[in-house]
Amino acid sequence: MSAEHLEQRSRVRIALLSIGAGICVLGLKYLSFLLSGSVALKSDAIESVVNVVAAVFALGAVIFAGKPADKDHPYGHGKIEHFSAAFEGGLISLAAVLIMFEAAKGFFYGVELKDLGLGLTVNLVAGGINGLLGWFLLRQGRKTRSKALEADGHHILSDFWTTVGIATGLLAVKLTGLKWLDPAMAMLVGLLLARTGFRLVKESSQALLDMEDPDVLGKVLAAMNRVRTWDIIAVHEMRTFRSGRFTHVDVHIVVPEFYPVRQAHDLCEAFARKSLEEGGVEGEVHTHVDPCGRLYCERCPAEGCTIRMAPKTADAAFVLEEATAAGPA
Repeated sequence: MSAEHLEQRSRVRIALLSIGAGICVLGLKYLSFLLSGSVALKSDAIESVVNVVAAVFALGAVIFAGKPADKDHPYGHGKIEHFSAAFEGGLISLAAVLIMFEAAKGFFYGVELKDLGLGLTVNLVAGGINGLLGWFLLRQGRKTRSKALEADGHHILSDFWTTVGIATGLLAVKLTGLKWLDPAMAMLVGLLLARTGFRLVKESSQALLDMEDPDVLGKVLAAMNRVRTWDIIAVHEMRTFRSGRFTHVDVHIVVPEFYPVRQAHDLCEAFARKSLEEGGVEGEVHTHVDPCGRLYCERCPAEGCTIRMAPKTADAAFVLEEATAAGPA
């Protein structure tokens, strides 16, 4: 069984764990609301409904994203993970609206709190489970390069901090007797969730529109500088885009103009492969071979070149601004 297949099975197991834990947390949070009658704890339970639905959607995205590239999807199926993250952001935003509606009802009609202490205790247990689950999903999402699991982890961690905030506010209610603090805390939860939902939708939409990721670009370029040989003279017109956990790179590579076609091709292919391995990036590089045209002599590290027009006087390291710019006409 290949390493990629094992990693995909790991992603699916993690997504299934997220669903099971989410259902457990939802049950505990709903119980805490029934015990206390708190609007804030009800808002926390509403968010947990979103967590479960999002976890189910993330499972589907992880399974679909693991399918290999085919004729209809030559770049693979990874972008479904960005759809999953955007969908989760939309669900979070919907939950925020529902929570703020419940909070407004609490302000206008008041709330009747019951056993707040027991309800808080149950909710904190659920919050602790969420904190551990969120940390685990975020860590595993980054390790397995799954955007869907990573987005799920961010969401659940935000849910954990929401629970901590609610507990703090409700302790204040218990100590002061000011019941209006309960819907006020629920309103704050709704606003924080709206912010989280907007951020997830924004990041996912940028990925779906193939917005350049400076971090990925910098990582690949740094790896190129480490593995380059003297006859990789320059790179330009470098572009990257993400499809789930896969990175696709397009780049023009300048080589000595006297190299035969086969030698230049093999050199660039090996350079591209080593660059991804060195940078720890999963993906592919499409290379375009350019002859030097004796336009790079001032930075060319080739020693003993018989066609050099000028001595080397400049740094030969690749820099981001030049690597992404168009090459010489």
